[in-house]
Amino acid sequence: MISHRQANAQRIAALDERAEALHLKRGMGIADARAMHPSIDVVEADPETDRRLLESLADWCDRYTPLVAIDAADGLYLDVTGCTHLFGGERAMLDDILSRFFHQGFDVRAGLAATPGAAWAAARFSGDRIVPGGEEEALLAPLPLAALRIEPDIRASLESVGLRTAGAVMAAPRAPLARRFGRSLLLRLDQALGRLDEAVSPRLPVAPLSVERHLAEPIMLTDEIERLVKMLATTLKADLERRGEGARRLALLLFRVDGAVSRIAVGTSRPLREPLLIQKLFHERLAALEQDIDAGYGFDLVRLSVLSAAAFDMQQADLTGETRDDSADIALFADRIRARLGDSAVLKPVAVESHLPERAVAMLPYAEAPQRVSAPKQPDKIQDTSRPVLRPERPIRLFRSPEPIEVPATEMPEGPPLNFRWRRALYRVARAEGPERIAPEWWREAAGQEATRDYFRIEDSDGRRYWLYRQGLYGASQAAPRWFMHGVFA
Repeated sequence: MISHRQANAQRIAALDERAEALHLKRGMGIADARAMHPSIDVVEADPETDRRLLESLADWCDRYTPLVAIDAADGLYLDVTGCTHLFGGERAMLDDILSRFFHQGFDVRAGLAATPGAAWAAARFSGDRIVPGGEEEALLAPLPLAALRIEPDIRASLESVGLRTAGAVMAAPRAPLARRFGRSLLLRLDQALGRLDEAVSPRLPVAPLSVERHLAEPIMLTDEIERLVKMLATTLKADLERRGEGARRLALLLFRVDGAVSRIAVGTSRPLREPLLIQKLFHERLAALEQDIDAGYGFDLVRLSVLSAAAFDMQQADLTGETRDDSADIALFADRIRARLGDSAVLKPVAVESHLPERAVAMLPYAEAPQRVSAPKQPDKIQDTSRPVLRPERPIRLFRSPEPIEVPATEMPEGPPLNFRWRRALYRVARAEGPERIAPEWWREAAGQEATRDYFRIEDSDGRRYWLYRQGLYGASQAAPRWFMHGVFA
Protein backbone atom coordinates (compact mmCIF):
# COMPACT_ATOMS: atom_id res chain seq x y z
CA MET A 1 0.00 0.00 0.00
CA ILE A 2 1.26 3.50 -0.89
CA SER A 3 0.47 6.58 1.15
CA HIS A 4 0.68 10.32 0.51
CA ARG A 5 -0.02 13.46 2.51
CA GLN A 6 -3.38 15.09 1.82
CA ALA A 7 -5.01 17.81 3.94
CA ASN A 8 -2.41 17.40 6.72
CA ALA A 9 -3.09 13.68 6.96
CA GLN A 10 -1.51 10.54 5.55
CA ARG A 11 -3.97 8.79 3.25
CA ILE A 12 -3.94 5.78 0.95
CA ALA A 13 -2.83 6.74 -2.57
CA ALA A 14 -2.66 3.27 -4.14
CA LEU A 15 -3.13 -0.32 -3.02
CA ASP A 16 -2.87 -3.82 -4.46
CA GLU A 17 -5.46 -6.57 -4.73
CA ARG A 18 -4.64 -8.04 -1.31
CA ALA A 19 -5.24 -4.67 0.31
CA GLU A 20 -8.51 -4.27 -1.56
CA ALA A 21 -9.60 -7.68 -0.27
CA LEU A 22 -9.20 -6.28 3.25
CA HIS A 23 -11.86 -3.63 2.39
CA LEU A 24 -9.33 -0.80 2.23
CA LYS A 25 -9.96 2.01 -0.24
CA ARG A 26 -8.15 4.97 -1.75
CA GLY A 27 -8.40 8.12 0.32
CA MET A 28 -8.75 6.27 3.61
CA GLY A 29 -6.56 7.54 6.42
CA ILE A 30 -3.46 5.49 7.23
CA ALA A 31 -4.31 5.59 10.94
CA ASP A 32 -7.73 4.07 10.27
CA ALA A 33 -6.20 1.43 7.99
CA ARG A 34 -3.64 0.43 10.64
CA ALA A 35 -6.35 0.29 13.26
CA MET A 36 -8.24 -2.22 11.08
CA HIS A 37 -5.15 -4.20 10.02
CA PRO A 38 -1.99 -3.49 12.06
CA SER A 39 0.18 -5.77 9.90
CA ILE A 40 -0.22 -3.90 6.61
CA ASP A 41 2.89 -2.56 4.84
CA VAL A 42 2.83 1.14 3.98
CA VAL A 43 5.32 2.81 1.60
CA GLU A 44 5.58 6.57 1.13
CA ALA A 45 4.74 7.74 -2.41
CA ASP A 46 7.58 8.99 -4.63
CA PRO A 47 5.94 11.04 -7.43
CA GLU A 48 9.23 11.82 -9.19
CA THR A 49 10.21 8.15 -9.45
CA ASP A 50 6.71 7.26 -10.63
CA ARG A 51 6.92 9.93 -13.31
CA ARG A 52 10.25 8.60 -14.59
CA LEU A 53 8.84 5.08 -14.69
CA LEU A 54 5.79 6.23 -16.64
CA GLU A 55 8.02 8.07 -19.12
CA SER A 56 10.14 4.95 -19.63
CA LEU A 57 6.96 2.97 -20.34
CA ALA A 58 5.90 5.66 -22.80
CA ASP A 59 9.27 5.29 -24.54
CA TRP A 60 8.74 1.54 -24.79
CA CYS A 61 5.26 2.04 -26.29
CA ASP A 62 6.89 3.82 -29.23
CA ARG A 63 7.33 0.35 -30.71
CA TYR A 64 3.59 0.40 -31.50
CA THR A 65 3.05 4.04 -32.52
CA PRO A 66 5.02 7.30 -32.35
CA LEU A 67 1.90 9.07 -31.01
CA VAL A 68 2.19 8.35 -27.29
CA ALA A 69 0.90 10.77 -24.65
CA ILE A 70 0.97 10.62 -20.86
CA ASP A 71 -2.40 10.65 -19.12
CA ALA A 72 -2.17 12.04 -15.57
CA ALA A 73 0.06 10.00 -13.26
CA ASP A 74 -0.94 6.45 -14.14
CA GLY A 75 -2.01 6.23 -17.78
CA LEU A 76 -0.88 6.37 -21.39
CA TYR A 77 -2.67 7.28 -24.59
CA LEU A 78 -1.59 5.48 -27.77
CA ASP A 79 -2.97 6.73 -31.07
CA VAL A 80 -2.80 3.51 -33.10
CA THR A 81 -4.71 4.77 -36.12
CA GLY A 82 -3.28 2.99 -39.17
CA CYS A 83 -0.92 0.85 -37.05
CA THR A 84 -3.02 -2.12 -35.97
CA HIS A 85 -2.63 -4.05 -39.24
CA LEU A 86 1.13 -4.19 -38.64
CA PHE A 87 0.50 -6.37 -35.60
CA GLY A 88 -2.24 -8.60 -36.98
CA GLY A 89 -5.29 -6.52 -36.09
CA GLU A 90 -6.72 -4.74 -33.09
CA ARG A 91 -7.16 -7.77 -30.84
CA ALA A 92 -3.71 -9.17 -31.65
CA MET A 93 -2.12 -5.79 -30.97
CA LEU A 94 -3.95 -5.36 -27.67
CA ASP A 95 -3.02 -8.87 -26.56
CA ASP A 96 0.62 -8.28 -27.47
CA ILE A 97 0.72 -5.07 -25.41
CA LEU A 98 -0.85 -6.73 -22.38
CA SER A 99 1.35 -9.81 -22.65
CA ARG A 100 4.57 -7.82 -22.86
CA PHE A 101 3.61 -5.62 -19.91
CA PHE A 102 2.68 -8.72 -17.89
CA HIS A 103 6.08 -10.32 -18.51
CA GLN A 104 7.73 -7.07 -17.40
CA GLY A 105 5.90 -7.30 -14.07
CA PHE A 106 3.14 -4.74 -14.61
CA ASP A 107 -0.59 -5.18 -14.02
CA VAL A 108 -2.08 -3.23 -16.93
CA ARG A 109 -5.61 -2.62 -18.14
CA ALA A 110 -6.21 -1.46 -21.69
CA GLY A 111 -9.09 -0.28 -23.81
CA LEU A 112 -9.33 0.42 -27.52
CA ALA A 113 -11.95 2.76 -28.97
CA ALA A 114 -12.47 5.42 -31.60
CA THR A 115 -12.32 8.26 -29.06
CA PRO A 116 -9.87 8.91 -26.21
CA GLY A 117 -12.73 9.26 -23.73
CA ALA A 118 -14.27 5.91 -24.63
CA ALA A 119 -10.87 4.18 -24.56
CA TRP A 120 -10.18 5.71 -21.12
CA ALA A 121 -13.50 4.43 -19.78
CA ALA A 122 -13.07 0.98 -21.33
CA ALA A 123 -9.60 0.57 -19.80
CA ARG A 124 -10.63 1.60 -16.30
CA PHE A 125 -14.15 0.22 -16.01
CA SER A 126 -14.56 -2.55 -18.60
CA GLY A 127 -11.12 -4.15 -18.73
CA ASP A 128 -9.32 -5.04 -21.96
CA ARG A 129 -12.27 -4.21 -24.17
CA ILE A 130 -12.37 -3.19 -27.80
CA VAL A 131 -15.23 -0.80 -28.54
CA PRO A 132 -16.36 -0.80 -32.19
CA GLY A 133 -16.98 2.59 -33.76
CA GLY A 134 -20.46 3.91 -33.00
CA GLU A 135 -20.92 1.85 -29.82
CA GLU A 136 -19.44 4.41 -27.42
CA GLU A 137 -22.87 5.21 -25.94
CA ALA A 138 -23.59 1.55 -25.21
CA LEU A 139 -20.23 1.30 -23.44
CA LEU A 140 -20.72 4.40 -21.25
CA ALA A 141 -24.42 3.95 -20.35
CA PRO A 142 -24.01 1.47 -17.44
CA LEU A 143 -20.75 2.96 -16.14
CA PRO A 144 -20.47 5.28 -13.12
CA LEU A 145 -20.00 9.04 -13.49
CA ALA A 146 -16.23 8.71 -13.00
CA ALA A 147 -16.07 7.18 -16.49
CA LEU A 148 -16.84 10.63 -17.95
CA ARG A 149 -13.60 12.14 -16.54
CA ILE A 150 -15.46 14.96 -14.76
CA GLU A 151 -14.36 16.81 -11.64
CA PRO A 152 -15.19 15.26 -8.24
CA ASP A 153 -17.36 18.23 -7.18
CA ILE A 154 -19.45 17.98 -10.36
CA ARG A 155 -19.76 14.24 -9.85
CA ALA A 156 -20.95 14.75 -6.27
CA SER A 157 -23.52 17.33 -7.42
CA LEU A 158 -24.88 14.95 -10.07
CA GLU A 159 -25.19 12.12 -7.57
CA SER A 160 -27.04 14.40 -5.17
CA VAL A 161 -29.86 14.84 -7.72
CA GLY A 162 -30.05 11.14 -8.54
CA LEU A 163 -27.86 11.02 -11.66
CA ARG A 164 -25.46 8.24 -10.75
CA THR A 165 -24.53 6.73 -14.13
CA ALA A 166 -23.31 8.08 -17.44
CA GLY A 167 -26.49 6.76 -19.07
CA ALA A 168 -28.64 8.84 -16.75
CA VAL A 169 -26.67 11.97 -17.69
CA MET A 170 -27.01 11.18 -21.41
CA ALA A 171 -30.79 10.76 -21.03
CA ALA A 172 -31.24 14.08 -19.21
CA PRO A 173 -31.97 17.33 -21.13
CA ARG A 174 -28.77 19.09 -22.10
CA ALA A 175 -29.83 22.69 -21.43
CA PRO A 176 -30.58 22.21 -17.70
CA LEU A 177 -27.37 20.21 -17.30
CA ALA A 178 -25.31 23.02 -18.80
CA ARG A 179 -26.97 25.69 -16.67
CA ARG A 180 -26.57 23.80 -13.40
CA PHE A 181 -23.32 21.86 -13.79
CA GLY A 182 -21.40 23.87 -16.37
CA ARG A 183 -20.27 23.26 -19.94
CA SER A 184 -17.36 21.01 -18.93
CA LEU A 185 -19.81 18.16 -18.25
CA LEU A 186 -21.27 18.28 -21.76
CA LEU A 187 -17.80 18.76 -23.23
CA ARG A 188 -16.54 15.53 -21.67
CA LEU A 189 -19.67 13.71 -22.75
CA ASP A 190 -19.44 14.89 -26.36
CA GLN A 191 -15.74 14.03 -26.50
CA ALA A 192 -16.35 10.50 -25.27
CA LEU A 193 -19.17 9.97 -27.78
CA GLY A 194 -17.16 11.37 -30.70
CA ARG A 195 -19.32 14.44 -31.25
CA LEU A 196 -16.34 16.70 -30.60
CA ASP A 197 -12.74 15.98 -31.50
CA GLU A 198 -10.26 15.56 -28.67
CA ALA A 199 -6.62 16.04 -29.54
CA VAL A 200 -3.98 13.79 -28.00
CA SER A 201 -0.65 15.62 -27.91
CA PRO A 202 2.30 13.22 -28.20
CA ARG A 203 5.04 13.71 -25.63
CA LEU A 204 7.75 13.62 -28.32
CA PRO A 205 7.76 15.16 -31.80
CA VAL A 206 6.83 12.72 -34.55
CA ALA A 207 9.61 12.05 -37.04
CA PRO A 208 8.62 12.75 -40.66
CA LEU A 209 10.46 9.61 -41.83
CA SER A 210 11.17 6.37 -39.98
CA VAL A 211 12.24 2.85 -40.87
CA GLU A 212 12.49 -0.06 -38.46
CA ARG A 213 13.39 -3.72 -38.30
CA HIS A 214 11.78 -6.30 -35.99
CA LEU A 215 14.26 -9.02 -35.09
CA ALA A 216 13.41 -12.64 -34.46
CA GLU A 217 16.61 -13.01 -32.42
CA PRO A 218 17.70 -10.07 -30.21
CA ILE A 219 21.08 -8.51 -30.95
CA MET A 220 23.63 -7.26 -28.44
CA LEU A 221 26.86 -6.42 -30.27
CA THR A 222 27.74 -2.96 -31.56
CA ASP A 223 28.85 -4.36 -34.93
CA GLU A 224 25.41 -5.89 -35.45
CA ILE A 225 23.75 -2.58 -34.62
CA GLU A 226 25.96 -0.74 -37.11
CA ARG A 227 25.10 -3.22 -39.86
CA LEU A 228 21.42 -2.68 -39.16
CA VAL A 229 21.94 1.08 -39.27
CA LYS A 230 23.38 0.81 -42.78
CA MET A 231 20.49 -1.40 -43.92
CA LEU A 232 17.91 1.00 -42.50
CA ALA A 233 19.74 4.00 -43.98
CA THR A 234 19.63 2.34 -47.40
CA THR A 235 15.86 2.04 -47.12
CA LEU A 236 15.65 5.61 -45.85
CA LYS A 237 17.67 6.90 -48.80
CA ALA A 238 14.92 6.07 -51.29
CA ASP A 239 12.37 8.03 -49.26
CA LEU A 240 14.71 11.01 -48.95
CA GLU A 241 15.41 10.97 -52.70
CA ARG A 242 11.71 10.91 -53.46
CA ARG A 243 11.21 13.98 -51.25
CA GLY A 244 14.32 15.73 -52.58
CA GLU A 245 15.70 16.08 -49.05
CA GLY A 246 18.63 15.07 -46.91
CA ALA A 247 18.72 14.32 -43.21
CA ARG A 248 20.02 17.01 -40.84
CA ARG A 249 19.31 15.15 -37.60
CA LEU A 250 18.79 11.42 -37.13
CA ALA A 251 17.82 9.29 -34.15
CA LEU A 252 18.49 5.61 -33.56
CA LEU A 253 16.06 3.87 -31.19
CA LEU A 254 17.06 0.55 -29.67
CA PHE A 255 14.16 -1.29 -28.00
CA ARG A 256 15.35 -3.78 -25.45
CA VAL A 257 13.53 -7.05 -24.80
CA ASP A 258 12.78 -6.17 -21.17
CA GLY A 259 11.27 -2.77 -22.02
CA ALA A 260 14.17 -0.30 -21.81
CA VAL A 261 14.74 2.03 -24.76
CA SER A 262 18.00 3.69 -25.82
CA ARG A 263 17.83 6.85 -27.94
CA ILE A 264 20.95 7.89 -29.85
CA ALA A 265 20.88 11.08 -31.92
CA VAL A 266 23.39 12.54 -34.34
CA GLY A 267 23.39 15.82 -36.23
CA THR A 268 24.82 16.73 -39.61
CA SER A 269 26.12 20.09 -40.75
CA ARG A 270 24.86 19.45 -44.29
CA PRO A 271 21.88 17.44 -45.62
CA LEU A 272 22.91 13.79 -45.78
CA ARG A 273 21.40 10.68 -47.34
CA GLU A 274 24.34 8.36 -48.12
CA PRO A 275 23.98 5.14 -46.02
CA LEU A 276 27.72 4.64 -45.54
CA LEU A 277 28.18 8.17 -44.19
CA ILE A 278 25.23 7.75 -41.83
CA GLN A 279 26.74 4.50 -40.59
CA LYS A 280 30.05 6.28 -39.90
CA LEU A 281 28.31 8.94 -37.82
CA PHE A 282 26.54 6.36 -35.67
CA HIS A 283 29.78 4.37 -35.41
CA GLU A 284 31.39 7.36 -33.69
CA ARG A 285 28.36 7.96 -31.49
CA LEU A 286 28.10 4.31 -30.44
CA ALA A 287 31.81 4.28 -29.65
CA ALA A 288 31.37 7.33 -27.40
CA LEU A 289 28.34 5.83 -25.60
CA GLU A 290 29.59 2.25 -25.43
CA GLN A 291 29.83 2.32 -21.62
CA ASP A 292 26.37 3.90 -21.23
CA ILE A 293 24.39 1.55 -23.47
CA ASP A 294 23.23 -1.57 -21.63
CA ALA A 295 22.03 -4.22 -24.08
CA GLY A 296 20.59 -6.38 -21.29
CA TYR A 297 19.04 -9.43 -22.94
CA GLY A 298 19.35 -7.79 -26.36
CA PHE A 299 17.43 -5.46 -28.67
CA ASP A 300 14.52 -6.92 -30.62
CA LEU A 301 13.51 -3.74 -32.48
CA VAL A 302 15.75 -1.13 -34.13
CA ARG A 303 14.35 2.07 -35.62
CA LEU A 304 16.10 4.84 -37.58
CA SER A 305 14.23 8.15 -37.77
CA VAL A 306 14.84 11.46 -39.50
CA LEU A 307 14.07 14.13 -36.92
CA SER A 308 14.74 17.04 -39.27
CA ALA A 309 15.49 17.29 -42.98
CA ALA A 310 16.48 19.97 -45.48
CA ALA A 311 16.57 20.35 -49.24
CA PHE A 312 19.33 18.28 -50.83
CA ASP A 313 21.23 20.07 -53.59
CA MET A 314 22.56 17.73 -56.25
CA GLN A 315 26.05 18.51 -57.57
CA GLN A 316 27.00 18.46 -61.21
CA ALA A 317 29.55 15.77 -62.05
CA ASP A 318 32.45 16.28 -64.46
CA LEU A 319 33.16 14.21 -67.57
CA THR A 320 34.66 11.41 -65.47
CA GLY A 321 31.45 11.12 -63.44
CA GLU A 322 33.08 12.39 -60.25
CA THR A 323 32.03 15.29 -58.08
CA ARG A 324 34.70 16.92 -55.95
CA ASP A 325 33.54 18.96 -53.00
CA ASP A 326 36.23 19.61 -50.41
CA SER A 327 33.76 21.32 -48.09
CA ALA A 328 31.71 18.10 -47.93
CA ASP A 329 34.76 16.18 -46.67
CA ILE A 330 35.39 18.82 -44.03
CA ALA A 331 31.73 18.73 -42.99
CA LEU A 332 31.81 14.94 -42.65
CA PHE A 333 34.99 15.12 -40.59
CA ALA A 334 33.44 17.73 -38.29
CA ASP A 335 30.26 15.66 -37.94
CA ARG A 336 32.19 12.57 -36.92
CA ILE A 337 34.18 14.51 -34.34
CA ARG A 338 30.98 16.03 -32.95
CA ALA A 339 29.28 12.64 -32.85
CA ARG A 340 32.03 11.30 -30.61
CA LEU A 341 32.98 14.33 -28.51
CA GLY A 342 29.85 16.49 -28.56
CA ASP A 343 28.51 19.46 -30.49
CA SER A 344 30.90 21.92 -28.86
CA ALA A 345 34.00 19.94 -29.89
CA VAL A 346 34.22 21.64 -33.31
CA LEU A 347 33.68 25.40 -33.51
CA LYS A 348 33.71 27.67 -36.51
CA PRO A 349 34.50 31.41 -36.54
CA VAL A 350 31.66 33.52 -37.89
CA ALA A 351 31.91 37.22 -38.68
CA VAL A 352 29.77 39.51 -36.53
CA GLU A 353 28.82 43.07 -37.31
CA SER A 354 31.02 44.90 -34.82
CA HIS A 355 33.82 47.45 -35.07
CA LEU A 356 35.74 46.13 -32.08
CA PRO A 357 38.08 43.27 -33.05
CA GLU A 358 37.28 41.05 -30.04
CA ARG A 359 33.58 41.21 -30.90
CA ALA A 360 33.92 40.92 -34.68
CA VAL A 361 34.12 37.11 -34.62
CA ALA A 362 31.94 34.61 -32.75
CA MET A 363 32.75 30.93 -32.32
CA LEU A 364 29.68 28.83 -33.08
CA PRO A 365 29.18 25.06 -33.19
CA TYR A 366 29.99 23.82 -36.67
CA ALA A 367 26.44 22.65 -37.42
CA GLU A 368 24.91 26.00 -36.40
CA ALA A 369 27.39 28.16 -38.30
CA PRO A 370 26.38 29.28 -41.81
CA GLN A 371 27.99 27.14 -44.47
CA ARG A 372 29.81 28.78 -47.35
CA VAL A 373 28.27 28.00 -50.71
CA SER A 374 30.67 28.24 -53.63
CA ALA A 375 29.24 30.15 -56.56
CA PRO A 376 29.64 28.67 -60.03
CA LYS A 377 32.46 30.06 -62.13
CA GLN A 378 31.54 32.44 -64.91
CA PRO A 379 34.56 32.64 -67.22
CA ASP A 380 32.79 34.76 -69.82
CA LYS A 381 31.88 37.48 -67.37
CA ILE A 382 34.25 40.46 -67.29
CA GLN A 383 35.11 41.51 -63.75
CA ASP A 384 36.17 45.04 -62.84
CA THR A 385 39.44 44.84 -60.91
CA SER A 386 40.41 48.51 -61.22
CA ARG A 387 39.40 49.19 -57.61
CA PRO A 388 40.84 46.56 -55.32
CA VAL A 389 39.40 46.32 -51.84
CA LEU A 390 42.00 47.33 -49.23
CA ARG A 391 41.48 45.50 -45.97
CA PRO A 392 43.34 46.45 -42.80
CA GLU A 393 46.07 44.09 -41.70
CA ARG A 394 45.25 41.99 -38.67
CA PRO A 395 47.55 39.86 -36.46
CA ILE A 396 47.75 36.09 -36.77
CA ARG A 397 47.06 35.67 -33.07
CA LEU A 398 44.40 37.86 -31.46
CA PHE A 399 44.16 37.69 -27.67
CA ARG A 400 40.82 36.75 -26.17
CA SER A 401 41.00 39.94 -24.03
CA PRO A 402 43.50 42.77 -24.45
CA GLU A 403 46.37 42.81 -21.94
CA PRO A 404 47.46 46.10 -20.33
CA ILE A 405 50.97 47.40 -21.03
CA GLU A 406 53.04 50.23 -19.56
CA VAL A 407 53.96 53.03 -21.96
CA PRO A 408 56.03 56.08 -20.90
CA ALA A 409 55.27 59.50 -22.23
CA THR A 410 55.59 59.66 -26.02
CA GLU A 411 57.19 62.39 -28.09
CA MET A 412 53.89 63.12 -29.81
CA PRO A 413 50.66 62.68 -27.77
CA GLU A 414 48.87 61.08 -30.72
CA GLY A 415 51.85 59.05 -31.94
CA PRO A 416 53.16 55.55 -31.25
CA PRO A 417 55.20 54.72 -28.14
CA LEU A 418 59.00 54.68 -28.16
CA ASN A 419 59.13 51.64 -25.86
CA PHE A 420 56.70 49.67 -23.69
CA ARG A 421 56.72 47.12 -20.92
CA TRP A 422 54.62 43.96 -21.34
CA ARG A 423 54.64 40.93 -19.05
CA ARG A 424 57.55 42.40 -17.06
CA ALA A 425 59.75 42.70 -20.18
CA LEU A 426 60.85 45.95 -21.81
CA TYR A 427 60.50 46.28 -25.60
CA ARG A 428 62.08 49.06 -27.68
CA VAL A 429 60.15 50.18 -30.76
CA ALA A 430 62.09 50.21 -34.05
CA ARG A 431 59.25 50.87 -36.48
CA ALA A 432 55.57 51.76 -36.16
CA GLU A 433 52.55 52.14 -38.45
CA GLY A 434 49.30 53.83 -37.57
CA PRO A 435 47.15 54.93 -36.04
CA GLU A 436 44.04 53.06 -37.15
CA ARG A 437 41.15 54.56 -35.23
CA ILE A 438 38.32 52.25 -34.16
CA ALA A 439 35.31 53.51 -32.22
CA PRO A 440 32.62 51.37 -30.60
CA GLU A 441 29.22 51.05 -32.23
CA TRP A 442 27.04 54.01 -31.37
CA TRP A 443 23.90 51.87 -31.23
CA ARG A 444 25.12 49.77 -28.31
CA GLU A 445 23.97 50.78 -24.84
CA ALA A 446 27.50 50.71 -23.44
CA ALA A 447 29.03 52.54 -26.40
CA GLY A 448 29.16 55.80 -24.49
CA GLN A 449 31.20 54.14 -21.74
CA GLU A 450 33.85 52.76 -24.11
CA ALA A 451 36.61 55.05 -25.28
CA THR A 452 37.90 55.36 -28.84
CA ARG A 453 40.91 53.20 -29.72
CA ASP A 454 43.97 54.06 -31.81
CA TYR A 455 45.72 50.89 -33.04
CA PHE A 456 49.42 50.73 -34.01
CA ARG A 457 51.43 48.01 -35.74
CA ILE A 458 54.72 47.91 -33.84
CA GLU A 459 58.04 46.22 -34.64
CA ASP A 460 60.63 45.99 -31.86
CA SER A 461 64.41 46.00 -32.16
CA ASP A 462 64.48 42.18 -32.50
CA GLY A 463 62.05 42.17 -35.44
CA ARG A 464 58.98 40.94 -33.51
CA ARG A 465 55.72 42.60 -34.48
CA TYR A 466 52.82 43.49 -32.20
CA TRP A 467 49.37 45.01 -32.41
CA LEU A 468 48.65 47.43 -29.59
CA TYR A 469 46.30 50.32 -29.06
CA ARG A 470 45.73 53.39 -26.97
CA GLN A 471 42.32 53.62 -25.35
CA GLY A 472 41.12 57.18 -24.97
CA LEU A 473 42.28 60.49 -26.38
CA TYR A 474 44.56 63.08 -24.81
CA GLY A 475 42.63 66.10 -23.65
CA ALA A 476 39.24 64.40 -24.13
CA SER A 477 38.85 63.63 -20.42
CA GLN A 478 40.70 64.06 -17.17
CA ALA A 479 41.73 60.37 -17.11
CA ALA A 480 44.96 59.59 -18.94
CA PRO A 481 44.74 57.21 -21.92
CA ARG A 482 45.68 53.58 -21.30
CA TRP A 483 47.63 51.20 -23.55
CA PHE A 484 46.83 47.55 -24.31
CA MET A 485 48.39 44.66 -26.23
CA HIS A 486 45.78 42.99 -28.44
CA GLY A 487 47.68 40.58 -30.67
CA VAL A 488 50.96 39.49 -32.24
CA PHE A 489 51.91 39.07 -35.90
CA ALA A 490 53.82 36.13 -37.34
